[in-house]
Amino acid sequence: MFVISHKLKMGVKLKADYDAVLHLPILKEGKDRASHLSGSMEGHQNYAQPGEDPEYLITGTHAYPSGPGVALTADTKMHRNPSDTGVHSMALVLPPSQARQDASRTAASIADIHRHAGGAERSHPPSSAVSLLEGGGTRNSTLMRRAPTMPKPQWHPPWKLFRVISGHLGWVRSIAVEPGNQWFVTGSADRTIKIWDLASGKLKLSLTGHISTVRGVAVSNRSPYLFSCGEDKQVKCWDLEYNKVIRHYHGHLSAVYDLDLHPTIDVLVTCSRDATARVWDIRTKANVHTLTGHTNTVATVRCQAAEPQIITGSHDSTIRLWDLIAGKTRATLTNHKKSVRTLVLHPRQYTFASGSADNIKQWMFPDGNFIQNLSGHNAIINTLAVNSDGVLVSGADNGTIHMWDWRTGYNFQRIHAAVQPGSLDSESGIFACMFDHSESRLITAEADKTIKVYKEDDTATEESHPVNWKPEILKRKRF
Repeated sequence: MFVISHKLKMGVKLKADYDAVLHLPILKEGKDRASHLSGSMEGHQNYAQPGEDPEYLITGTHAYPSGPGVALTADTKMHRNPSDTGVHSMALVLPPSQARQDASRTAASIADIHRHAGGAERSHPPSSAVSLLEGGGTRNSTLMRRAPTMPKPQWHPPWKLFRVISGHLGWVRSIAVEPGNQWFVTGSADRTIKIWDLASGKLKLSLTGHISTVRGVAVSNRSPYLFSCGEDKQVKCWDLEYNKVIRHYHGHLSAVYDLDLHPTIDVLVTCSRDATARVWDIRTKANVHTLTGHTNTVATVRCQAAEPQIITGSHDSTIRLWDLIAGKTRATLTNHKKSVRTLVLHPRQYTFASGSADNIKQWMFPDGNFIQNLSGHNAIINTLAVNSDGVLVSGADNGTIHMWDWRTGYNFQRIHAAVQPGSLDSESGIFACMFDHSESRLITAEADKTIKVYKEDDTATEESHPVNWKPEILKRKRF
């Protein structure tokens, strides 16, 4: 009874799975096959079967994969290589579309395939993988995908500490450089905003008015205005001709962590611990849009003239690209696994980078297509800056600064400057960094209450500071 039911089961399975090829003739291999191969190999003396044996056998395979629970029988545990006839017979029973698709794969004889072994890699793109189904067998000749070769990183001179500026009485949290490149502004946990001469590092002016840490500052390139925001929920507009506040922007329900000015229209965007970003009309103080969607603190915001015009990063580990006109999200990027605390836009390319404790990630506008990870800065990254030469700077909570080549993601320099004398070793965080408009100076705002200025080492050459380039370091992680 068991034998009958097994035969019935096998008959049904054969009909269901292999009906398309059951009518094919059984090819008698052996001497006939050997003579057929010898005829097809005339003029190919260099070809030899593996082991120089025309009766070369493949053991433990089956012409068609066995179904679940169906064991190979004694007759099917040993199969010879299929013949050309088998290849072409298989092509005949394929559906027309499949036959056309596989025509190029089955046209060459087995002898030709072996004769041109290795040459196919040059004739096919490296990204293609071609499998040759040799009728009735499972012996595949697969061209493996080549590993991508990484370009060598551009050489960049190393950066060195040039000046340390003291004056704040609390953590320095934010930096902005004015459009004329004559002075820069810092906001601090001592509740003041200070204006410094860029060339000499001397204090020019202190502005008081915030009643808590100043988390963001921005200088307008369209009017003599300075904007600031802080943990006191306030957003202020300062008139630098009179050095006083002329406008307040009320609406945020919690600490305001960052702000940015739109480069071409009179719009200010702020983001807050209340999980929103708000768009303000600078002149009328009207709240044009409240951008909702994030589920945690929105830590950073950036504006650009091109689409998308607003980008935000949040402690909910996502980045959102916003439609400024509609006031709605156009894309949400969820690749990060930890809080996104900083964003930076490349000054020349249509790309940007985001910083988080898990990785620095690079993205392509307008849809936020992922480019690559920059791994190795194993700390909470608070700030990013990039210049036109492709130098990306990341500053972290542990006081380390890493310099990266933007194109390849190569980490060419690491800096850990000493803290200010009298400060605790734990007070070595980098909260903000920014290149000046000449891109010859890098300014950092730090937890030891100082502002540090870095310059490129003019005496360095590629011979004295070679790029220690290793391809394995540059392997891009894509996920």
